Amino acid sequence: MSETTTRAGPGTRAGIALAVFLVLTAAALLLFPAEAYLWAKAVHVIAVISWMAGMLYLPRLFVYHAEIGPGTPQSETFKVMEQRLLRVIINPAMTVAWVLGLWLAWQGFGFSGGWLHLKILAVIAMSGLHGYFSKAVRLFAEDRNEKSARHWRLMNEGPTLLMIVIVVLVVVKPF
Repeated sequence: MSETTTRAGPGTRAGIALAVFLVLTAAALLLFPAEAYLWAKAVHVIAVISWMAGMLYLPRLFVYHAEIGPGTPQSETFKVMEQRLLRVIINPAMTVAWVLGLWLAWQGFGFSGGWLHLKILAVIAMSGLHGYFSKAVRLFAEDRNEKSARHWRLMNEGPTLLMIVIVVLVVVKPF
């Protein structure tokens, strides 16, 4: 590689990967219309897993970041890690999960069923937590975090509890 050749950054590579994934998903939906619901469900599950992986990891990063002082080399590294995790994985995964989840709820259930309404409320709560974490990424980037490592340890439990509720509602459909 010559000195004038530049490599795409991680955000660009992730954007390309996401675009390819979405094009392949759209192709599968168009090429196999009889199985469109199943393909959408599979991609929805992949997006949810990616969203949850990020939602479980991000507050862990906050714990470690809160334990060190602002302006340190470690703090700067955490800022990059937090921003990339949010922008490259968590935000796109949440968007895909929501879009396909709403389509699946409409297509498969006509938005009916008590379990589905509770699930949507739990997903709204997860999205609110996502917003709270997004604000924290911004505050950490500005060296303005005022929360303790203990706070972030407790916040780390939120996605887990919501995930348990959501999975039980989807699998058991108690209402």
